[in-house]
This record gives sequence, C-alpha cells and structure tokens, in this order.
Amino acid sequence: MTQEVTGTFAELGLHPSILAALTAVGYEEPSPIQSQAIPVILAGHDMIGQAQTGTGKTAAFALPILSKIDPAKRELQALILAPTRELALQVATAFETYAKQMPGLSVVAVYGGAPMGPQLKAIRMGAQVIVATPGRLVDHLSRNDQLLSTISHLVLDEADEMLKLGFMDDLEVIFQAMPASRQSVLFSATLPASIRTIAEKHLRDPKHIKIAAKTQTVSLIEQAHLMVHADQKVQAVSRLLEVEEFDALIAFVRTKQATLDLASALEAKGYKVAALNGDIAQNQRERVIESLKDGRLDIVVATDVAARGIDVPRITHVLNVDMPYDPESYVHRIGRTGRAGRVGRALLLVTPRERRMLQVIERVTGQKVAEVRLPNAQQVLDARIKKLTNSLAPLVADAEASHGELLDRLVADIGCTPRALAAALLRKATNGQSLNLADVEREQPLVPTVSAPRERRERDGERSSGGDFAPRERRAPVPLTEGRARCRTALGTRDGIAAKNLLGAILNEGGLAREAIGRIQIRETFSLIELPEEGLDRLLGKLKDTRVAGKALKLRRYRED
Repeated sequence: MTQEVTGTFAELGLHPSILAALTAVGYEEPSPIQSQAIPVILAGHDMIGQAQTGTGKTAAFALPILSKIDPAKRELQALILAPTRELALQVATAFETYAKQMPGLSVVAVYGGAPMGPQLKAIRMGAQVIVATPGRLVDHLSRNDQLLSTISHLVLDEADEMLKLGFMDDLEVIFQAMPASRQSVLFSATLPASIRTIAEKHLRDPKHIKIAAKTQTVSLIEQAHLMVHADQKVQAVSRLLEVEEFDALIAFVRTKQATLDLASALEAKGYKVAALNGDIAQNQRERVIESLKDGRLDIVVATDVAARGIDVPRITHVLNVDMPYDPESYVHRIGRTGRAGRVGRALLLVTPRERRMLQVIERVTGQKVAEVRLPNAQQVLDARIKKLTNSLAPLVADAEASHGELLDRLVADIGCTPRALAAALLRKATNGQSLNLADVEREQPLVPTVSAPRERRERDGERSSGGDFAPRERRAPVPLTEGRARCRTALGTRDGIAAKNLLGAILNEGGLAREAIGRIQIRETFSLIELPEEGLDRLLGKLKDTRVAGKALKLRRYRED
C-alpha cells in the first residue's frame, strides 16, 4: 500500500493536544512511515508496517493511538509489546512526551528485572497505556487473567526481533487475554513466514505499508573492513585515526565498559572524545551531541542503543570497532554518516571468528565491503607530517614580521642556530610525537591477521549467536572477556534450547542491556553464558525463578578447574 506523503502533521487528523505536543518538541514534517501509517490507524484498520529502526515508526503508531484514547477512562486501553527492556522504556518515554498536553493520561512500562509492585500500582491507578515485554506481561497475566480485558489497541513493535528472542508462546497467551474486537498493528523490519502466520491468525484484513529498507541508502557510504585480532583493536583504532582524514567520527562498541575504555585511551592520545552509553543521563547525552555538532568534540564512542537518534551532519566516518549483532544494526550504524547526499566512510574491524557475519552483511546490503590493510609506519609518518604542515602553513605568512625580532633575541640568548631553535619548537609543538620512520616503526608495529586455517575453523565449529564460534562438547571454554563471569545452565540442545531463548529470558527477566551479555555457547547437555561480573549475585537472584521453554533456567556461576 502506498499513500502520498502528507506535508504536515496538522493534515493527518491528529488530536489538537497531540499537535501541540509535537510543536513543543519541534516536530515539523512526518516521515514516510508516519504519513502513511497514521491515517490508516486513525481510521481503525488493522495494519502491518514494514519499516526498520530509525524511520520514525514509534511516532507512527503512538500519535494516532493517543489521539483515540480517552484519558477520562481510568483503564488500560492500549498495549504496546516490545522485545527488550530498552525498547520498552524508549517507547514508553515517547508516549509520555507525545501525551504531555493530555491531562490525566498515564503510561506504565512493564518489563523484567524491575519490581512488580510499582508496575501493579501504576496499573491499578488507572494507566491507559501499557508498554511491555512479553515475558513480564505473561507474569502479570498469571496473577490477573483479566488484566488486558479492556484493551482496544494493540501494537507489536519489532515483531521479528520478538520471535528471534523466542516469545512466540508468550504472544499466544497475550493474544488470548485481549478482546477479539481490538485494533491490531504490527511493525517488523522483515516479514518471515512466522510473522505472516501471526498476521493471518490475529489481524483482521490488515492494510500493508512498506517503507524502503535502509539497506538501499548505503550507496553513498564508502565501506571497508580490516582483519584484526580482538586484542589489537585499540591499537588498530589509534593507527586508523592517524591516517583517516575525518571531521567527526562515531565509533561503535558493544558494551558500556568498552565505551569508557576506548574513550579514555583516545583521550590520552589527545583526541577530543566522549563516551555515550546507557548509563549516561539524558541531559549529559544532549550535551555530548551538541559538542559533537559544534566541534568541541570530534569523536564519540557509543553503544548501539545510546547512539539512536544521533543526526550530526559533520560526521564523516563511522568506525565499527565491534561487529554488530545483525546486518540491520550495521546499516543503522553506518547511516550516521553519508547524510543529506554527502559521501561518508564506514570502517569495520573484523576478527577471524566474525568473517561469516561479514558475509551476511554483504549479502543483506548487496554491496561488497572491501578489505583494506592497517596503515604501515610510513603511512602513519606521512599523515603526522601532513597534519603538522597544515597546522603551520597558515602561520608562516606574517610570522617573520610579528616574531622576527623575538627569534633573533632567542637565538642570541640561547646561543643556537635558527634551525636548532626551530627544531626545539617543533618538538614542543608535537608533544614529543615520533616524526621519523625508525621511531614510528618501534611503536608496537601491527601486522594484519589472516583468517584461521580451514581445519581450525572446522574444529572450532559455528557459534550459535552473534558471529563468534561455539566450542564442541569436549573443548575447554574460550577465554573470558575482562569484567565478565561465565555461568552455566543444565539446559542444552537436547532440551530444544537455542541461544535466542536464553538471550530473551535474561534480557527481560534480568533487566540487562543487550550488549551486557557476552558469548552464549550451546552444548548438548548444558549451556554457558557470559554475564557481567559486577552485580552477578544480584542478577542470579533475579533469574532464580526464570523458565525457558517450560524448563527451569537454574543459572549458576561456572567454576573452571
């Protein structure tokens, strides 16, 4: 279904209080998904919206649903299901923002890893909108099977991601708890057979709206990858930054700690850099983005969640320090550059274990990501001298007239030649940075890695999730990442368990961010999961009653002999 894009929100038929809220936050024109979806939802149709993250789909369903809700009714009227705690909180915040001009309207976020008491209280107090993860919502339904009996609007946000995390059974429970007369809206980046099955079973003659995938917008972005070992990444980033001519750059890593570590390492080298992760307060996040816009910062090191919504025209480079979890995340990341028709550059560091994910990215984007080599010592030296030349060239024109007499006096007072004085001043200006080839070559030279031999790849086996490799049953566990602990559950492949099942349970019941979970290794009789060392006992306490595929998770710290 294709509709003509409407010029303003006022023309879409939204409630005046919603329009007032949009004006207050500075929204001017609807995005394609908003201009097409809002009239369909306002008209009461069921709908399937095919659009990726970053297209404005949250407002596409939030604005019309809020326009149809009656704040005078102190009962649940709209349910939005999200696959993760982070997305649920993001959607709930968006609803609250758009409803600021609607007195009496209340939104409650329901997700695992948080006490149920405050959630129950907010529902009893008459919240009209509930934004929930499937697992925690099923927990609430087990205590009150009439909880959703007044729901008239349902939205499944990122439905494909929900199914990847193993929530199909939970969704069926939730569907049965709602009135059949409800309006149902489903948003998904892709429409696999499982999503189509849900639509056929639970949606009534849905309208289908499709927005062109972001993968079609990467043609203006020059892409390249470099092969490195995991322990070479910080040094590789340092070398790349020396030779890449960038205005502003965003570097993506997987974990909050990695944002701090890399930002600290780059700051020590003199770069204007800041970290951006889920622990950064909103006001501080806004300051970081403003500093990136006006040039007070040149580099931001961020996690995927923290970088959502960043639109800074001066970003010329995206550096994927850690491989993203899926091709869609990769496309979303590199979309931070190449804005408004400008050409951008995206670099991806790839470890030998991640070659297969690189192939998947190339297949999904339809573009080859060329391999390049890390810069050698001569290239680094040439880049340093070029930067020095560029910084000094504008100063030379009138330097002799303004500082000639001072030069003569210093040469006389010190008793040296002008050449010796100039060399001393250059050393001071460069903070002792190596500017001859021999010294640069001694700075811990890096050699690009080659792929693992075929027999080793076959022996290692294929990892079950996220681009790494999972050991076979008899192999010792792979080395732990610093700051993580390895935990064990007795559930394995013989129990029908996949990595997505464990990931979904821990994300929603443990209240963790996705990047906090490390390797998941599925074996026949048990599974190993890497979790944050800090607060592990508290986390295991939260998960003590968790069930996966109907079986007790019983996650315990894994002791390696």
